[in-house]
Amino acid sequence: MLNLRGKSILALVATCVLSGLLAGAIGWQAVSSIRHYLGTSLARNLTLLNRERIVAPVQRELALSLRLAKSELVRQWLLDEGNAAKKTLAFREAESFRRDFTDRSYFLISALSNNYYFNDDKSAFDDSPRYRLVPNLDKDQWFFTTIAETELFNVNVDIDVSLKLTKIWLNVIVEDNGRKIGLVGSGLDLTDFLRRFVDQAEPGITPIILDGKGAIQAHPDYSLIAYNSATKEAAAEHSVFGLLERPQDADLARDALADAAGHPGGVRLFEAEFHGKPHIVAVSYIPELHWHVLTAVDLAVAELVDLSLLIPAMFAAAALLISVGFGFSFAVNRLVFRPLAKLTLSARAMAAGNYSVALPPSSGDEIGALTDAFASMVAKVQGHTEELEETVKSRTHDLVLANRKMALAHKQIHDSIAYASLIQRAILPERSLAAAFGDEHFVLWRPRDVVGGDFYIFCQQDGRYLLGVADCAGHGVAGACMTMLGHAAIELAIAEAGMDDPAGILARTDQALRAMLGSGHHPHGVATHMEAGLVYVDQAAGQAVFAGAKIALYWNCGEEVGSIKGARRALAERRPGQFANEAVPLRNDTVFYLTTDGLLDQSGGDKGFGFGTTRFTEWVQQQAGRRVTEQQRWFESSLAEWQGENPQRDDITLLCVRFAEPN
Repeated sequence: MLNLRGKSILALVATCVLSGLLAGAIGWQAVSSIRHYLGTSLARNLTLLNRERIVAPVQRELALSLRLAKSELVRQWLLDEGNAAKKTLAFREAESFRRDFTDRSYFLISALSNNYYFNDDKSAFDDSPRYRLVPNLDKDQWFFTTIAETELFNVNVDIDVSLKLTKIWLNVIVEDNGRKIGLVGSGLDLTDFLRRFVDQAEPGITPIILDGKGAIQAHPDYSLIAYNSATKEAAAEHSVFGLLERPQDADLARDALADAAGHPGGVRLFEAEFHGKPHIVAVSYIPELHWHVLTAVDLAVAELVDLSLLIPAMFAAAALLISVGFGFSFAVNRLVFRPLAKLTLSARAMAAGNYSVALPPSSGDEIGALTDAFASMVAKVQGHTEELEETVKSRTHDLVLANRKMALAHKQIHDSIAYASLIQRAILPERSLAAAFGDEHFVLWRPRDVVGGDFYIFCQQDGRYLLGVADCAGHGVAGACMTMLGHAAIELAIAEAGMDDPAGILARTDQALRAMLGSGHHPHGVATHMEAGLVYVDQAAGQAVFAGAKIALYWNCGEEVGSIKGARRALAERRPGQFANEAVPLRNDTVFYLTTDGLLDQSGGDKGFGFGTTRFTEWVQQQAGRRVTEQQRWFESSLAEWQGENPQRDDITLLCVRFAEPN
């Protein structure tokens, strides 16, 4: 129990901690507000920055493509494609543009012959058609759709199957008196474009480029890009709406895209969930390209606030609280605790029989009044003490002798039981289990007394294992003695029946116990039976075999929880039992549980009922899929919570082992 000084210090510490927690909560709320503000500002500014970074290079390429489309030499050649002189002049004109295009490439397509011409700096100049576009081929539909539907130009992300190129294509219509006679333009390498405008994003920041319909044109995840979306409808998974799981977020996104398109150059902000995580989203529209620039910021991941800057402030606040605490402690100690300590020392000396010790001088406060009252009490106690001392002396000698004999007997009993516990633990395969399974097993072994009647079994040989638990009748020393007989009988049975036959082991153990205990009648109330459950696991065969004597096997494999009951009779009962093997398929990550009735019969809960098999099965179900080490902590804490203040009624043993599916 804490003294007054300790209680005061505890109260002071609690006050400081409470103040610190309150200040921390307020500070964290402020940091969260700042983080949200900074995230919003970052999303807006990055969107505007990316917009400018995209507009400049793409506008430049588009402007060059528009100039090439208006070239009189190109138009004249497209009208007379077979004229060699016009062809030479047209390609000389196109070559002059190629040196200015960023990708050093251009294409010319005749809408009259459907011939496709292409040149870049990676191959020698060629003025002959690379291939001819066919109307009924899917890979060529983009051209015919563009000629039919595009008024002046479009920007399209697509894969040219024939040329084996993936680019952002700038397609510009060539007209002759209102008639569409061809298509010219250039392209930007998609990989380089994504690296410059998408892949450089910081953690927690996802830049995305969308077309006017919301189809994804650029994304850090290349698999989400909607290729050829300018000429065909993009699938849902390749649009921004496919990234939003909640319907209300998709509606917000549609409104934001429409609003941004109506206010080019501005930024529309909204909040939505991407992949189940809240994001702040900013959208801006590029009317020249008919594209939207979108930036999604994950506040939980993006480095918006340098929390290391808060560390000095936290240390300063902690130092201030500690200084205040020390000042308060010093004042209270000088004014209250020091006089009380002196009075306490005098009281202890007098309690020890030294009544000659002087009390501290009296003062005019409450401590002084306490000193005067204590002095009056001491005088009365001293008189009574002197009268009792003679009587006590006459009886003390006999009492001392009796206490010595009792202490000696108690020590002998305690030493014997401790030695018995050491011997009992020596037969448990604790190290073998740890070496075989490591963190994939745990054993909850709790004798009701120092020693008990429960033990567990483990054998292994070439990837095959035999696991089991046993519960001998009785507790304490009697139960521990029975465990030695039961362990010896099971060891003998395993040697004779083999570890792959749990039912045979139980039957042979039953015979051995009966032979050890004799066939005569035992005194009334003396129980000699033993309950046991054994499971044999062949990991290579992917199968387990179980047999039990009043002990069941439980298992879960993440999806299913099952159990097999043991035989109705225990070993060495008056009438022999019948034991049978039952096979259990060894599925992936199967966890086996074997428990004695000490856990199942443990009283607890609000009404003090026994735990029971139904509640244990629910426990096993709740732990499906969790790591064994986590299950151990959960079982121990849950058992303690269930037991509460109720005493342990019996020895408790719970063995848990996880087996992976064989390769």
